[in-house]
Amino acid sequence: MKNFYQPLIQADEIIDSLKQELQVKPFYQRILQKRVIDKAAKERGLTVTPDEIQAEGDKLRREKRLERAADTIAWLAEQMISVEDLEAGICDRLLAQKLAECLFAKDVNKIFVQNKLQFDGIILYQIIVQEPELAQELFYQIQEGEISFFDAAHFYDIDENRRNLCGCEGKVYRWGLKPDIAVAVFSAKPGAVIRPIQTDLVYHLFMVEKFLPAELTAERHEEILQKMFDEWLSNEVNYLLYNQPEIALAG
Repeated sequence: MKNFYQPLIQADEIIDSLKQELQVKPFYQRILQKRVIDKAAKERGLTVTPDEIQAEGDKLRREKRLERAADTIAWLAEQMISVEDLEAGICDRLLAQKLAECLFAKDVNKIFVQNKLQFDGIILYQIIVQEPELAQELFYQIQEGEISFFDAAHFYDIDENRRNLCGCEGKVYRWGLKPDIAVAVFSAKPGAVIRPIQTDLVYHLFMVEKFLPAELTAERHEEILQKMFDEWLSNEVNYLLYNQPEIALAG
């Protein structure tokens, strides 16, 4: 496939641009992550088959609505990559998934059980305002039925997106909340407004719509697995950077 940007843009220009945009470190780390994954997968005999790459490629084409071969070619040209580049990227992602499963799948259930309380969830609504007097007034008005929580969020929240959603934060887990806020919302009655809580320079009003007891769903399994894998990968890259810098640089 023709590279339409070569010779318009040279490799050293790309590197200079990354430096100027302070993006060198993230790309450097990605390269080291790939080296770590390739090495660990090879040591464990993990491979990705052509059929697996084909299946993932077909899935991607369906998601992108690339129904004809010509559509796929045009999309690849727009992304400035070749078929080989696409397949290499798919292979890398599948290999990382296989390595994550190999390393940590057996530990997911144990981690979930040990941290089950942190995976309790709620459907949460929130209002954030800057003035303590306004927060207190809204609290009383909502309690007295003078205004609904949703209308108060729509009219007074400092964030436009939350105003449009009438304060809806959606599904929130205990581990994603500050400890004092987690205590308050997980001890509240559904539908009741919680007294204003101050954080930094703003004031929060919360309302819990529904409690969601922790379950080890397929989605939760993947979240725990990915978190464990990301932590392991970060530690491995840091080891290369700080203990074997000459290897990390030389490859």
